[in-house]
Amino acid sequence: MASKLLTNIKEEVTCPICLDLLKEPLSLDCGHSFCKACITAANKESKTSQEEKSSNCPVCQFHYCAKELRPNWHVANIVERFREVKVSSEEGQKRNLCERHEEKLLLFCKKDGKVLCWVCERSQEHRGHQTVPMDEAVQEYQEKLQTALQKVREEQQEAEMLKANLREQRTSWKNHMQNEKRYNQTQFKKLKTMLEHEEKNIVQKLDSEEKTILDSLDSVEDELAQHRQMVKDLISELEHRLQESTVGMLQDVHSVMERSKNLTLKKQKAFLKEQKKVKVSQIPDLEVIMQMFRGEEC
Repeated sequence: MASKLLTNIKEEVTCPICLDLLKEPLSLDCGHSFCKACITAANKESKTSQEEKSSNCPVCQFHYCAKELRPNWHVANIVERFREVKVSSEEGQKRNLCERHEEKLLLFCKKDGKVLCWVCERSQEHRGHQTVPMDEAVQEYQEKLQTALQKVREEQQEAEMLKANLREQRTSWKNHMQNEKRYNQTQFKKLKTMLEHEEKNIVQKLDSEEKTILDSLDSVEDELAQHRQMVKDLISELEHRLQESTVGMLQDVHSVMERSKNLTLKKQKAFLKEQKKVKVSQIPDLEVIMQMFRGEEC
């Protein structure tokens, strides 16, 4: 039925002159259409033989003038659609023929999953295989393909859900890490402020300790100067007594000897030793600071 319909349409869009599908169709008032090249050539031939300004329709002999020819776009569109349908139909028919034997494909081999012609079925390649008419195979495999399609669609939906979940996790983790960064930056700013404050306090303490120690050392230095002077005076006195007469040497000799005996630097040395024991600074190490910092976080 489809073939007959195509045949009828072809007759309607065939040029009566060249008997081929119309090309750039031109129409007359009588309703007949011709290829532009065909009717133009016919019109020239008519003028040459008759030497008239008018011509006759090659089909019905309708009298017309060349200026009355007009393009028939409607027929041109029909011709174009007919060409497309014809090509599609020819390709479909070609697909329905066995490429090897050029016989119609009517059977389906279940083992190999291929469509066959009757010659293929009897060949050595498919001999003994289970074959069924294509109509039966279509119904069976249509259901299988539908089931497979449903499964694949479910897989697609699951994949889309996983993709959306991953996108949500990515956004969540990104926000979480940004918050962590801001939190730690804030905490380290606090730690920096705390350390700067602690540094200021320690420096002030060290300045105070330095002043105390230096004042103590100044005091020791003064005492040492006095002690040196006492030693110097005692040496002069002892040298003088050794040069005196017997009476001069022995007069109040116990006082001089007592002063010589008690003259010592032990007190000054002990003092300096005690100063060295003073801890100049008590800065906590990094681990202690971090423990303090963690304690503040809690």
